[in-house]
Amino acid sequence: MLVGILVVAAAAIWVALPTNPGVHLDLLGQTIDHDIVVHEGLDLQGGMQVLLEADVQPGVKVTADSMQAARQIVERRVNALGVAEPLIQQGEGNRIIVELPGIKDPDQAIKTFGETGLLEFVDAGSTYLPEGSAVTTSLGGPTTTGAPAATAGAATPAASPTSAASPTPAASPAPAAPPTGAAAGSTPAPTPAPSATAQPGASPTPAPAPKAYNTVIQGKDLKSADVAFDEYGRPEISFTLTDEGAKAFGEYTTNNVGRYLAIVLDKRVISSPVIQSPITEGRGRITGKFTLAEAKSLAIQLKYGALPIPLKVIQNRTVGPTLGQDSLQKSLVAGIIGLSIVAAFMLIYYRVPGLLADLALVIYTAAVFALFKLIPVTLTLAGVAGFILSIGMAVDANILIFERMKEELRAGRSLRAAIDAGFGRAWTSIRDSNVSTIITCIILFWFGMSFGASIIQGFALTLFIGVVVSMFTAILVSRTFLHLLVDAGLVHDLRWYGLVEGPARPTPAEKPA
Repeated sequence: MLVGILVVAAAAIWVALPTNPGVHLDLLGQTIDHDIVVHEGLDLQGGMQVLLEADVQPGVKVTADSMQAARQIVERRVNALGVAEPLIQQGEGNRIIVELPGIKDPDQAIKTFGETGLLEFVDAGSTYLPEGSAVTTSLGGPTTTGAPAATAGAATPAASPTSAASPTPAASPAPAAPPTGAAAGSTPAPTPAPSATAQPGASPTPAPAPKAYNTVIQGKDLKSADVAFDEYGRPEISFTLTDEGAKAFGEYTTNNVGRYLAIVLDKRVISSPVIQSPITEGRGRITGKFTLAEAKSLAIQLKYGALPIPLKVIQNRTVGPTLGQDSLQKSLVAGIIGLSIVAAFMLIYYRVPGLLADLALVIYTAAVFALFKLIPVTLTLAGVAGFILSIGMAVDANILIFERMKEELRAGRSLRAAIDAGFGRAWTSIRDSNVSTIITCIILFWFGMSFGASIIQGFALTLFIGVVVSMFTAILVSRTFLHLLVDAGLVHDLRWYGLVEGPARPTPAEKPA
């Protein structure tokens, strides 16, 4: 038991060291590269907190399933951003709380996880739809036509779904300049809307209803979407369609060569290329005037699907780490002072057992902190408070044991029998008190998770881990140290065990109670 405790203590202290180098090994061709660091929460390292709310018309009911699905999609998008230890949870009502520690580009992050991300490939027919224009779409079957419009190539394609077998773009946008001769004929220029002059006394002519363009396929028909680069090093999005989406897309492009295919995201046109050849293999690309960050954001939205309900940002605040770091330093100082006072009290009042309890407390502190780094647990100020509280509670078990042991010694038992009786008879009290604390931690954690109270969650989690580990150190570590001391016959005077009755009774052969 002693050897096992020493091994665990050495490993815990090594993990808990602030200068821990991590694990970096190369075994049999397999590389293990794992950093062991403290994961700090939003209030300790800074970042941003965003509050999202369902953006629906008044009177429209948002179901719990829709909010849960939206939360999961937001979580997958945030995880794809590479943010360390994000927190995404459902808040009260139709709200989602997003906490992003250490975020570098808040605006781009909000754009990535907050937008609906509904991608549509729209049959624009012979109409060129400018980039950025808003359109109305309707979901239906592919539109076919017998006389395709003529096309013209462009120097820089704004979007180009392509066949995987062909290195050249299968679609190109309407040119802003005269045609280059890539295809026969010319692309008709967009026709300006006719104007009318109102006559005095004439009734106003109602504006025509906006045209609804037919949606060929949607983002849900995408199997994957990733960032790629064209031959000029410009970022683009390469995508692969599902079998069903590839079939529908192949039929449409086969029957509509020469017509415009608008790529629309959240009812805004990304690009409006012209179909130059059938695309039947279910692979293509979307190119445009993207920065690399914008291309990554779009790829993430497409990869993880559209939100079932639109969300709007109702609160966005940036949290600086200055106050958190200052509070952390004060919390650590308070913890060191409190631990020192507790250790001094145990040493003065219980003497030798108190000294051994202090050693067990050091092992306990190292073990808990090592678990925080290995699990990992995101430490917030509330979590640090729970950790400090658990240190004080770890001493409670030792006090119960030592007081019971003193009662056994006063009753005339030997040291060995008193130690066994103290641990054995105090166990029920230790068990009941710790189990009740664990139940409370579970309730607090559930409450924090259900109502978006991350502070309560952090406190409950660190306190839970601390209480569980304290049961191990109080029962196994302290008991092993005491038995080692007594079995070696090093200390017999009862005054070293907190009593004043004098030397121990000469009953070494007495069996343990």
